[in-house]
Amino acid sequence: MIPQTSISGRAWAELALLSLIWGGSFLAIRTALNEIGPVTAVAFRVMPAATALWLYTRLRGIPAPRDPRLWAAALMMGALNNVLPFTLMAWGQLHVSTGLTSILNAATAVWGALLAALVFTDERMTTRKALGIALGFGGVALAIGPGALTAFNLESLGQLAIVAGTLSYAVASLWARRFLRGTAPEMAACLMLTGSSVLILPAMLMTEGVPSLDLAPVTWAAILYYALVATAFAYLLYYRILAMAGASNLMLVTLLIPPVAIILGAVVRAETLSANAFAGFALLALGLVVLDGRLSGRIRGRDARRV
Repeated sequence: MIPQTSISGRAWAELALLSLIWGGSFLAIRTALNEIGPVTAVAFRVMPAATALWLYTRLRGIPAPRDPRLWAAALMMGALNNVLPFTLMAWGQLHVSTGLTSILNAATAVWGALLAALVFTDERMTTRKALGIALGFGGVALAIGPGALTAFNLESLGQLAIVAGTLSYAVASLWARRFLRGTAPEMAACLMLTGSSVLILPAMLMTEGVPSLDLAPVTWAAILYYALVATAFAYLLYYRILAMAGASNLMLVTLLIPPVAIILGAVVRAETLSANAFAGFALLALGLVVLDGRLSGRIRGRDARRV
């Protein structure tokens, strides 16, 4: 498949909106964690989002699948794409700034390129991909910093938990490609969040107990934001942009999210990031540009026209 290189003004606007929404989700989750535990935060995220998407799919007349194998695949997708990464990242955010969390989150695309090359025959490893992956992981290591190895502490564990969450996201993308292909995107997201809800509810009750609903208004606002806006609505927007602009252009959201999260963390929580974090993000962004391949293709095209 030839990657789509053009992107309309409308797609740019919606891509920017998605970046703002997901960039703000890191601050919203961290705000909720002031009063609730990480597993409860995930439960309060996926269960309302699943409810909202069921209402949406019913109103749109999108039929629910009857094949039990598809429901089983969605259950696994919920574990890989929601329960594990959301929980790991929520716990990690207790010890890592929102800005750095968003930077490390960009490693998802790097893991995805590596795993796809290892698993799928049509995604073979090339020199360009190998270079992009190496740059991307180098950026992650630089953002974390050498202190994570010399002074292993809760912050270091939090950073590793976030990176582990990005690996789970990447595995989930492979799983979706293998088992959920052909399912309507809105229904795939609905099934995934339903599976997530089925898994997270007992996990929450066993680890953190019955949650208190006596929460501050700001906490409820944060929960409603990351559940309904940054999850339910964002999934619908994500698939809309995918249809308009293609997967290659959609990867740009990975580069646009961290600046939003960094600014919000600095303004609202007075967070500061080290020079290593910014340098790591720059290197990671370069790796993603190399993985995308279009910039190098344009350079080669100009060179060829000069000959």
